Amino acid sequence: MFGEQKKKLALVLGLGASGEAAARLLLRQGAAVTVVDSGAGIGLATPAQALRDAGCVVHTGVAELPGDEWDLAVVSPGISIDSPWVKALRGRAIPVISELELGWLACRSRVLAVTGSNGKSTLVKLCREALEKSGFSAVAGGNYGMPLSALACLDPVPDWLVVEVSSFQLETVDRFTPDVGILLNLNPNHLDRHKTMEAYAGMKARLFAGMQGGQTAVIPELAPDSIRSAVPAGARCFSFGLGDSGGFRYHQGFVTGPGLESPVSVAGTPFDNDVMGVTAAACVAALVGGGVSPQGVTAAARDFERLRHRMQTVAEIRGVTFVNDSKATNLAALTAGLQMARGSVRLIAGGLLKESDLDSVKKSLVNKVRCVYIIGKFSKVMASAWQDAVPCLICADLKEAVGRAWQEAQAGEVVLLSPGCASFDQFKGFEDRGEQFCEIVRGIQKGE
Repeated sequence: MFGEQKKKLALVLGLGASGEAAARLLLRQGAAVTVVDSGAGIGLATPAQALRDAGCVVHTGVAELPGDEWDLAVVSPGISIDSPWVKALRGRAIPVISELELGWLACRSRVLAVTGSNGKSTLVKLCREALEKSGFSAVAGGNYGMPLSALACLDPVPDWLVVEVSSFQLETVDRFTPDVGILLNLNPNHLDRHKTMEAYAGMKARLFAGMQGGQTAVIPELAPDSIRSAVPAGARCFSFGLGDSGGFRYHQGFVTGPGLESPVSVAGTPFDNDVMGVTAAACVAALVGGGVSPQGVTAAARDFERLRHRMQTVAEIRGVTFVNDSKATNLAALTAGLQMARGSVRLIAGGLLKESDLDSVKKSLVNKVRCVYIIGKFSKVMASAWQDAVPCLICADLKEAVGRAWQEAQAGEVVLLSPGCASFDQFKGFEDRGEQFCEIVRGIQKGE
């Protein structure tokens, strides 16, 4: 990016993993780099010193940006386009791009990008492993693993980078255009930042906006017109789902689709159900779009190990199965968790609600749930909305919820942590919530 003789001045906003990766890539490109972060906690001390040692100027506890005339500003995904910093930079006509785009501009690999509301990390993992089963070198990153700016520096260069992309990252992309882009699904999420579903969908659609001939968009069969119209006429567009709409379809253990010589089997694997089968169909469509034989999907699905905190079986005690789905931070993910659970469910839900339509999950609650054990800040709101559909019990914390569910569970039932909410009212993050659930279950196991 900085190939001219004059040394360019680059500003990086944010000192998290993305900011650090961006700063190091800019240094490799010969830029003079300044990094700023509004935080000043002890957790920033180590990365701040590491970047200073590498040659960056680093300021923490910053309220206002330095007044230098930057050639470029790179923004981390945690910083909104509506932030005073971004507005100030744009007011000074300084180009602002996301760390994702900075990394992509330096990439020497083909890029498969995945976005969506739920299940992105699982699809990224499946795509990477399917590419490897097909004989390609592939590395996953973005929101899943290493930032793209770090992946761009890998040596040797992988054949493929499989990148998880968030709506936050897409806010500030301009030229980012993957070889294959997948929108897995579109459900209410992050509306505290994007305000409306229309705005949220618009951010997701930016994944496809720059596509040209030879590049492929993969979208759900029921995607809104705003998504379909975002795919340029010159690009390929494949659809996927459960219906018979002419796209890639999961049905009873197999994925069929245009151009396939034979169905792709995922029978007997974690993808052999209507929820995960759609993910497999998206993966098959993406590989076909990238010119790769999709038969590697079968081997990848067969050997697939679920990610932690995503329908992770923790233990079976006296016939009761405990499942950790702490990554389910919205109601659509909660619904998917219920659909995948095998048997009647004792559901542990609650936390910080990110949406208001609690009625949307009632049908699933009635069909699968014996009782909901509700924790967190919005427990009364959730209990009030659901108590006419299913028994609800408000619990003080996760330990009480797991204990009550275990006391009342019968052999063949599932105690499922699938909160449908963010975790930051009682936990450090969904990982912390899931680990605490696992620890509580291990305590029960030891007592048996």
